[in-house]
Amino acid sequence: MCGITGWVSFGEEPGGRPRVIERMTAALAPRGPDGSGTWVGPHAALGHRRLAVLDIEGGAQPMTASATGAPRASGSPTSDTVVLSYSGEVYNHHELRAELRSAGREFATRSDTEVVLRGYQEWGAGLAERLVGMYAFAVWDAGARRLLLVRDRMGVKPLYYARTPDGGLVFGSEPKSLFAHPDCVPRVDAQGLREAYGLVFGTGATLWAGVREVPPGGLVAFDRDGLTERLYWQLTARPHGDPDLAATTAGVRERLEHAVRSQLEADVPRCSLLSGGLDSTVVTALLADELRLREGPKARLRSYAVDYSDQAERFTGDVLRTGHDAPYAVEAGAFIGTEHQTVVLDPQALLDPGHRTAVVAARDSPIGVGDMDTSLYLLFGRIREHSTVAVSGEAADEVFGGYPWFHDPAALAAPTFPWLRVTSDEAAMPLHPELSRELRIGEFQRDTYRAALAAVPHLDGESAAQHRQRELQHLSLTRWLRQLLHRKDRLSMARGLEVRVPYCDHRLVEYAFNAPWELHRHDGREKSLLRAVGAGLAPRSVLWRAKNHYPATHHPDYNRGLQRLAREALDAAGGRVRDLVDERVLAANLTTAPERLEWGHRLRLERVVDLALWLDLYRPEIAV
Repeated sequence: MCGITGWVSFGEEPGGRPRVIERMTAALAPRGPDGSGTWVGPHAALGHRRLAVLDIEGGAQPMTASATGAPRASGSPTSDTVVLSYSGEVYNHHELRAELRSAGREFATRSDTEVVLRGYQEWGAGLAERLVGMYAFAVWDAGARRLLLVRDRMGVKPLYYARTPDGGLVFGSEPKSLFAHPDCVPRVDAQGLREAYGLVFGTGATLWAGVREVPPGGLVAFDRDGLTERLYWQLTARPHGDPDLAATTAGVRERLEHAVRSQLEADVPRCSLLSGGLDSTVVTALLADELRLREGPKARLRSYAVDYSDQAERFTGDVLRTGHDAPYAVEAGAFIGTEHQTVVLDPQALLDPGHRTAVVAARDSPIGVGDMDTSLYLLFGRIREHSTVAVSGEAADEVFGGYPWFHDPAALAAPTFPWLRVTSDEAAMPLHPELSRELRIGEFQRDTYRAALAAVPHLDGESAAQHRQRELQHLSLTRWLRQLLHRKDRLSMARGLEVRVPYCDHRLVEYAFNAPWELHRHDGREKSLLRAVGAGLAPRSVLWRAKNHYPATHHPDYNRGLQRLAREALDAAGGRVRDLVDERVLAANLTTAPERLEWGHRLRLERVVDLALWLDLYRPEIAV
């Protein structure tokens, strides 16, 4: 999986270049516990932290090659050197390797990294369109004096960049690596706060002033002439080719099976995240079947779920959660035949300041979901004791229409992002009145929503209902999903764990996006196509249970401890928290009986605590 970073400068270069790139690379240490490397040339420096998954011995990076020489790790600069720092997995690397060999390219390793390097030498920027997988990488072409940044189609792997005052550019898997460069400082302006608290996602801008994301399916090129950005892939609307439900169900299953099969490859232990919902159960079942085909009928896949102490007795449900997951996960594991483990967490672990600080540092942001982030971080830590790769059911709700907003008439009619009906900036953390007036978040949300709708592709002849459903699918896949993938990547990589997401295979996404909406809910429920695929793969209780979001603790001891931390947070970071939040609104949440503190109100306190930690960690300049 790994972390990548680096900089390019055609002007005055930072002093102590090797030390600069070493600091930038060290900032990403959790992403790559198995190795570190740097490369320094006349105009560029690249760094890499490695989590070894394929070709443990041969995949060291940065990987370099001359126009004629064999690839090597961290080679000496030459005028025609090509340098690659790469993160992720290319699942079709075997097919690409064969194609490149037929074109005369030779290989020294088994790694997909070398396939990307040789692919760039053969096809240049056109390489991106040939890749299937989750990846983010940087190529420095010394001969052309050009940097190329590429991100996978769905944005599973992150990649950020910023310009420097001398006209150069810095980049990295996480903003923290950019801030290790002397010309890139952590600064937040009004636009950054709008991005953070507006919850619109996917604009390309970030919380940090001047720091942008390479867009999903995007390619950024930088040379002496400046910076250019283009998309090599985006969702398009086209007629659905299959004639009926049976053919469409078969089409979904074929694509999902292919995605799962290709994503099982690894030279390290693998497992599955099995929550007890439809999405993860179907993927786990397909993984387990494929593992038995490869390794014999006795092969057993490890699977994991998370739960909270006393959850069975205390579960009360809320706007997002309809039931207790753990029993369904156990049932699904027994049905599939996995070696299943439920990781049970107590309030003390979730409140631990060290854990919470690690989560905020992993996110580079104060905007999270509290105990749900901490629990995921702790779950990944337990999984990492046995496995290096985990497969997740993330993105099935976006691909197959699982959220309530796809089916609720009020959400369908709402002139805004549908998730804002459930949670908004004011519900999550009320901003200081003066700050709120300055940010005009409502206006920002409206403008961004109009721009997002303008980007949705449509087919001629769509009915009004079909038109609207395609809008919601596109918003969910290109906006809402972005923050979920961000969360999963940051919290897993903070523990040195690679998480793969088969539902993000772009071929499956394209197919489902263009399937008629009546097929998506042919049985009158959400995710009808996935349910049809899951027949026989999941127990009936899981197959037909209602959509359930990631679990949150309901323990009053957690609420009580959170209220204490929130009171302390208001006085922390030199009192800067009070400049950003509305204490009058928070006052009632701080004194509510812990047993009666609602989840939405609790989220306000979670974000106050995280805000104080973030201010202390990054000490950002805030200029509004």
